[in-house]
Amino acid sequence: MSDVRHVLVLPDRDTADEVTVELADRFGVGDEPQLVRDALAGEDDAEDAQWLVVVEDPERRLDPAELDALAAEYEGWLEAP
Repeated sequence: MSDVRHVLVLPDRDTADEVTVELADRFGVGDEPQLVRDALAGEDDAEDAQWLVVVEDPERRLDPAELDALAAEYEGWLEAP
């Protein structure tokens, strides 16, 4: 069985940092999620970058619906696998 990776898409770095803290508080995510800057196609301006929070879930204990709801609270979403 392959590991599960959840990717939350968020509007900016500060928001991504806040969501990382919430992941630990609400879901007990122990491993530090990876933050990745995702520049929109053809854009160099930092204002047009989204941030991805990548959460490894090898035990498949995180509910995608709850992760999507968390991201939505911060004007983001959970990428479909």
